[in-house]
Amino acid sequence: MAINNYDVITRRTFHQRALGAGAALLGASTLARKAAATPFPKGKYFDFHTHITQAWSFKEKLYTTELLKWMDTMGIAQAVVLPLISPESWDHPITTDFVLRETMAYRDRLIPFCSIDPRTINLSSPRKREMLQKYKDAGCKGLGEHKVGIPIDDPRNLDMFHACAEVGLPILFHLDNSRNTDKPGLPGLEKVLKEVPDGIFIGHAQGWWASISGGLEQADLQKYPEGKVQPDGAIGRLFDTYPNIYGDVSAGSGANAFSRDPEHGREFCLKYADRLLFGTDYLAPAQEVPQFALYDSFNLPEEVQAKIFRDNARKLLGLTA
Repeated sequence: MAINNYDVITRRTFHQRALGAGAALLGASTLARKAAATPFPKGKYFDFHTHITQAWSFKEKLYTTELLKWMDTMGIAQAVVLPLISPESWDHPITTDFVLRETMAYRDRLIPFCSIDPRTINLSSPRKREMLQKYKDAGCKGLGEHKVGIPIDDPRNLDMFHACAEVGLPILFHLDNSRNTDKPGLPGLEKVLKEVPDGIFIGHAQGWWASISGGLEQADLQKYPEGKVQPDGAIGRLFDTYPNIYGDVSAGSGANAFSRDPEHGREFCLKYADRLLFGTDYLAPAQEVPQFALYDSFNLPEEVQAKIFRDNARKLLGLTA
């Protein structure tokens, strides 16, 4: 019998429904916990330095799908994908918008960075911060590859670095005698680290990695130096003094810094395991990458491998499973 067109619910039915609802909530909670505990994509490495390119490059094109296939082959779980917008950086611009669009479907594995050339006209400090924030909101986790033809401590660079620090984006910079230039001993970079203590900086390329050794001349900042590493290298001194500087071990420059003096290279990895980021600078199909065999030859302890190969990168970028 119905009363006021509402069904009468017995006490037993009420309790059954309540128990069912409780079980559903408990199940949803369990699923949520399991989802939160989902591990990172499988793989031994987090590659902090890769690129994707387009068909009109002078090099063979490298699309995201090809990059992912190579990553699977090499045991790379995740990778940072870097735009290249400055005229000194590539044969044509690889824009932030292109990187964001091409990585959109693969954000669990491909981590986009953004890039702004500090020489861009009509881009005040507030507008830089606003643009960087928009890129961050779109998914970018850092600025780079920062590869511009001015000194590393140029006021325009410093203004950009301050903006990145305020927005919370680490900066991966290329340093040699043409891009983000400096002198032996890296006094310009040290000025940057002092003046932007809240910024996070990641060094890359010949000028940076040549500075693992002391006794350099200006020309060495464009080379892949050979022979034993000499005492008083700028990188070790900066690592010891400033907590906001890291090293991206990618490319020929990174491999050379450690392979030129393998005993020193292994000891450097052990001493600065918290400051090194595995990377390849992969940007063309079938590119040779010496980093894998090099680090295998060092036979590093598992905890050191974990830091350099994966954990430092994820911690630095605030990534969670």
